[in-house]
Amino acid sequence: MVGHVSHGKTTLTQSLTGKLTLTHSEELKRGISIRLGYADTTFYRCENGHYGSSKKCAICFKEAEPLRTVSFIDAPGHETLMATVLTGTRLMDGAILIIAANEKCPQPQTREHVAALEAVGIKNVIIVQNKIDLVTKEEAMQNYKEIKNFLKGGILENAPIIPISAQQRANIGSLIEAIQEIIPTPIRDDTKDLRMLIARSFDVNKPGTDTATIMGGIVGGSIISGKLSIGDEVIIKPGIRVGSKYKQLVTNVVGLQKAGKNLQSANAGGLLGLMTELDPYLTKSDSLVGSVVAHVNKAPDIRESLSLEVKILARALGEDLKNISGIREKEDILLNVGTARSIGSVSSSKKSKIELKLKIPVVAEKGDRVALSRQISGRWRLIGYGTVL
Repeated sequence: MVGHVSHGKTTLTQSLTGKLTLTHSEELKRGISIRLGYADTTFYRCENGHYGSSKKCAICFKEAEPLRTVSFIDAPGHETLMATVLTGTRLMDGAILIIAANEKCPQPQTREHVAALEAVGIKNVIIVQNKIDLVTKEEAMQNYKEIKNFLKGGILENAPIIPISAQQRANIGSLIEAIQEIIPTPIRDDTKDLRMLIARSFDVNKPGTDTATIMGGIVGGSIISGKLSIGDEVIIKPGIRVGSKYKQLVTNVVGLQKAGKNLQSANAGGLLGLMTELDPYLTKSDSLVGSVVAHVNKAPDIRESLSLEVKILARALGEDLKNISGIREKEDILLNVGTARSIGSVSSSKKSKIELKLKIPVVAEKGDRVALSRQISGRWRLIGYGTVL
């Protein structure tokens, strides 16, 4: 699974897949996307070695053979929406960091995206220098040098930089080739306990649907370990909020869909739609985002507090790059755990270890990465990351 994060609105995902699903009209009116979008595409290669995203080669017009189907997560680029970006990174095996050739590098949100990739441990990254059709050759080379200088000394210093024009579909084949080489399909272990992270949940029934044809609630996300089959009984934790408490949900799997195809079973990797027998009211409007799907009696515990070993950045990322003081007792920290977000009140802070009481319970296991953000100048800013103890 590949994530794509960017500064400035881009059409890269649309260029690769032909569509980007699950956008919202109000977000489009505002000119930004505040929820994760996702889409799938299949990569092809012809006998002459050209890469593309269609069965017929766009260069030599020969028939092409499919290589693999890749799922894309579109994380919003706006710098005030880093919590959504961090939610998406937990599902990614690699990332495409998009930098506009007609803007100075780095932009504030570019710094935050690089820090987010480091915080969640994503190392397979491709840098895309987009919009090269809007600049001269000299300007493109100057921008390339700015990118190299920005990445020097960091975890992405040796990441490939692929120049493209998404609007004109220029050099998309080289990008696909780089994805094939830099972000290979990981080896999955189907024998591990099932863990599926929920990134979206919704009700697909239209108003006025006859009660006899109403479909159960749908959840979307990614299996990160184990296997899921139609007919399995699963539990969703922490589940739905009822008053001040959370109620776990138990249901049966009645449908599975990946890359537009209906499946009898699904393994880890890729984006998966799971049809349940739940009342669709329980899944509407992303109400289950952040929950984890597991087999009954094999689910991890729900945590209302966390102990973390933390690493704090030297500066809070954003336009002003403010220096960061240590985490203090009784302060509130925004936590991103898997696809879940919660506010934690710090009950203890000693050197590199902190303990927090959570306002929203999360499902987390020992060794999981947690991104940490602090409210600075009225918005949440990434300040570091931690590991669950």
